[in-house]
Amino acid sequence: MPESPAYRPEPRFFDLGEDYGDAVRAADFPETRLRFRNDRAAATVGLETLTDAEWIAHFGRFEPLPGQPGPVAMGYHGHQFRTYNADLGDGRGFLAAQLRADDGRLLDLGTKGSGQTPWSRGGDGRLTLKGGVREVLAAGMLETLGVPTSRAFSLIETGEALERGDEPSPTRSAVLVRLSHSHVRFGTFQRAAYIGRPDMIEALVEHARALYHPDVAAGDTPGFLRKVVEASARLTARWIAAGFAHGVLNTDNLNVTGESFDYGPWRFLPYYEPGFTAAYFDQFGLYAFARQPEAVFWALTQLGGALKLVAEVEPLTDALNGFGPAYIRELRAAFLARLGVASLGEAADQRLLDTTLALLREGGEALRWEPLFFDWFGGFASSARALGGPRAKLWQGEAFDAFRFALFEHEPDRPERLEHPMFAAPEPEEMLIDEVEAIWAAIDADDDWAPFRAKLERLASAREAWGLTGC
Repeated sequence: MPESPAYRPEPRFFDLGEDYGDAVRAADFPETRLRFRNDRAAATVGLETLTDAEWIAHFGRFEPLPGQPGPVAMGYHGHQFRTYNADLGDGRGFLAAQLRADDGRLLDLGTKGSGQTPWSRGGDGRLTLKGGVREVLAAGMLETLGVPTSRAFSLIETGEALERGDEPSPTRSAVLVRLSHSHVRFGTFQRAAYIGRPDMIEALVEHARALYHPDVAAGDTPGFLRKVVEASARLTARWIAAGFAHGVLNTDNLNVTGESFDYGPWRFLPYYEPGFTAAYFDQFGLYAFARQPEAVFWALTQLGGALKLVAEVEPLTDALNGFGPAYIRELRAAFLARLGVASLGEAADQRLLDTTLALLREGGEALRWEPLFFDWFGGFASSARALGGPRAKLWQGEAFDAFRFALFEHEPDRPERLEHPMFAAPEPEEMLIDEVEAIWAAIDADDDWAPFRAKLERLASAREAWGLTGC
C-alpha cells in the first residue's frame, strides 16, 4: 500500500510473547463486500489513503499491514455475570495491528467475526451482519455524546449464512474491525492470576503502565490500579450522562484505558428508568442502567484481586476506594458537559446534577432522556428555544423550577455551539431501539443501506454541534 507519513506501526502487545496469545489466521470468506469504512478514524492513523481494494485486502482478507507481524488471538479469563469463566479468550476476533495515532496514543485494530481461533470453544467465530451494523451505530452515537469509546473502523459483509438461536436464521455474516485504545482487559490479568503466574502479571502491569499510564512510576502497581479506577469512573459517568446501558459488563469487556468497546445487547434509555436492562438474558437486572457504577466497581475489585499477587493489599484497597469519589466528580462533569454549561464549583454543580435527575425522574415516560439535554443545552441561552418548542408543556412545576434555577446559575460553555443548524431542529438525534431495528429491516429486506448511511451523516452533524470529546 502507498504509506501515508501519518502511518506509524507499533505492534507492542506482540512483544509480550506467546504466553499472552496465539498467532492465528483469518477465515477465508466467500465474499468481501465493503459496507462501511471510517475514513475519519482512518485519517488519525494514516490509513485513509487506502483504496477500497486495499481496504478489503487488509480488513476483509487480513493481509498484514506494513510493519505488523500478523494477527494474534489474545488470551484472557473473566467473570461473566459474576461467575468466573476460565474458558474464554478471543474466540471470534484477534488483534490485527497496533499504530500510533496523530495524538500520540497507541491504538489497536481489533476484529470481531474474523473466524475461529484456539479460544473459539466450538463456536463458528463469525459475526452477524446485524451485529456489525448495531456496533457501528452504538459506537457512532457514543462518540457523538462524548463517551470514551472504540470506533467502528470497517464493516465488510462476508457472504455466509449463519445459524443463530436468538434471531431469524439463516442470517447474513460480516467481519468488523474496531479502532480502540487497548484490548488489555481486566480478564487478561485474571487469567495470569488463575494460572499462578505473578511474572505474567508484573509484565502486564509494566506493559500497560508504560503504554497507557506513563505518568505512573515503574513498579507502582497500586498507582497503576488507581489510574484504571479513575478512567473507569469517567467512563461509567459518561455512560450515565448519555443514558446508555452497555448490557454486558463482564470483566472481559472492561479494559485498562477506560474505553468502552464490544457492543452486544446495548440500549439507550427512552426515558429515566433506573432498572432498565439492555440484555434480554439479564433476568435479575445485574447490569441495569443505574447499577452500572456498582458493576464496574465490582469488576475493578476483581482486577485488584489479581494484582494482589504482585502488590500489597492495603494500597490496592486505597486505590479501589477512590472509585466512589471519582465517579461522583466525573458524573457532575459529564452532566455539565451534556448541558453545555461551565462549572461553578462543587456545591452548585452537585445541585444541578441532583435537580436534573429529579426532573427526569418526575417527568417519567413523558420526558425522553435525550430531549432534556437538547432543549436546555447552553442553559439560559436556550430558554426561548426550549419554552417555544414541542415540549413547552413539560417545562413547568416544582421539579422544573428547581432545575431551571440550578441551571441558570451556570454560565453557558461555548454558547456559539447553539448556532449550529441542529439546534434549530425540533428534535434531537437519538438512537432508540425502534430506529435501530428499522435501519436493520431496510438492509435485511431490501439491501437498502440508505437509512444506515443517513443516520451516520446525521450523527456526524450532531457530533459537530455538541462539540463533546470522549477521550
